[in-house]
Parts: sequence; C-alpha cells; structure tokens
Amino acid sequence: MTPPGVVAPTPCLALDIGGTKVDAAVVTSAGETIRRDRIDVKSAGDELFEHIDRLLERVRGDDAVSSLGVACAGPMSHAGESVSPLNIPGWRDFPLRARLTAATGLRVAIEGDVRALALAEGRFGAARHVASYASMVVSTGIGGALVMDGRLVNGDSGNAGHLGHLNVVNEGRLCSCGARGCLEAEASGWAIAEMTGRPPEFADGALRVRTATLVGRAIGTLAAVLDFTHCFVAGSVALGFGDNFFTTATAAARDLATIDFARNVDVARSGLGSDGPILGAACVAWRCNE
Repeated sequence: MTPPGVVAPTPCLALDIGGTKVDAAVVTSAGETIRRDRIDVKSAGDELFEHIDRLLERVRGDDAVSSLGVACAGPMSHAGESVSPLNIPGWRDFPLRARLTAATGLRVAIEGDVRALALAEGRFGAARHVASYASMVVSTGIGGALVMDGRLVNGDSGNAGHLGHLNVVNEGRLCSCGARGCLEAEASGWAIAEMTGRPPEFADGALRVRTATLVGRAIGTLAAVLDFTHCFVAGSVALGFGDNFFTTATAAARDLATIDFARNVDVARSGLGSDGPILGAACVAWRCNE
C-alpha cells in the first residue's frame, strides 16, 4: 500500500534476463503482473535480442508504462551499458542499455540480477521493515547484494555485493573468478556437482551441512564487519536443502558474529517466492524514476 501523500509509481515494464530464460511483464506498484510472457535463451540462439524485442512488444501492448527495468546476469559495466552474462556466450560486452533504449523508446535502467532481487526483498519481501540486510542466492552459482541504511550498496563500478567470492576455505577449490576457496567454489550447485559427480539434490547429509556451514560463516563474517542482523537467501540449493540449511547456516553465522551488535544474525528464506526476479526488475525501473 502506498503511504498517504505519496504518489504510487506508474506500472513499469520489467525484464529478467537469466542464463536459460528471459521473462518480461508489466508490473503494478502493488507488485501485480498485468501481462507476462517468457522466451527460452537457447532456442533464441544468435537472435536473442531480436526475440527480446518482440517479447517486450507483446507484453507491453497498449499499456502506459513509466520505464523499463532490467535484471540481468553479469558481469556488466556500470549501469549495464554493456553486459557479458556468463551463460550467454554470444553476449560479450553487449551494449544492452543502448539497444533496449532504441528498441522501446523508454528510459531503461539495468541492474545485476541478485542486486535487483535485494531491492524487491525490501519493497515486497521479507525485508520490508529492515533497513540493513544482505541478500544471497545459493543456486547454480552464488550471488549477493547488500542494503545498508535503506540503500543498495553500489561500489566504484556498481558491482558491490559479490558475496560468492568471500574466501571460506584457505587454498580451497579453484573458483571461476580465478581465486581459490571462494564460497561459490565450495558451496554452489556447480561446485557440489563437480565434487560429487551428481546434481546438488543428491548431496548427502554431510555435504549439505558443510554447504550451509560455509554459507553461514560467510554471512557471520560480514555481519560483524557491516553491522546487520538479517540475511535473506533464495536459490535452488538453499531452498532445496530445506529447513536444516537455514538452521545450520544461522548457527554457523552466530559462531563467528560474536560481537554484541551482530550476535543475533539470522539467515532466513527470501520472502519473494518465484516472482522475485521479475519484481526485482520492476524495482530497478522505479528506482530510476525516484
């Protein structure tokens, strides 16, 4: 509900670009989708952008929209001027923002996918009454974002919050970033698959505990440094491992965050559900109008 005296944002066009699918919707200020559709990245092939252009035209229809918000896998340059999603090999330094602006005639704002998710967590999810928190996705990879004092932390290049690259195992497994022992190299879906030769859902009890413990230790370290007590986690690995993941991760976080202001740190499920990514893209759109 919009507070008294505050004008509700105009519905926006939202676009979520992932490694396997692209989702688009018109989203109202209440987080409701007026119209929604998606395309398959692999099927689109080398004509992915052309398919996205047609997708946006179908979804937009005749609706009046304020702007286009985009949540996109990275890495990317500042403000999404160019993007290079790891799972879209045909897009390397792809000028996404300029192409979308020319195609739609709208104001376009682009943000990293998990960073967009953090914005949605604060507007629609479990962080609605929390000023400072971390968001994390533990899935095929591990991504993250930080909101401090109600503002998304950007950093010099706009890429702040890569929680998957916190070091959790000294001289551990080689990460895709080139370092060793990153959280992503030790606790992500791809890391579990490499270690076991099987998808994460087949991980045994010991590996599930190890995964949750490493995630918790990373969060506990951050909580003691940055002064927050909430971390909201989404992603197929974390959610697939169930309640024990969150119980174990919280205990591990508190084992490290023993300083008074961080000792009650809690690792909890995201409150967004399956609509989180598209709501995140909508939040990116509204933020550019504020």
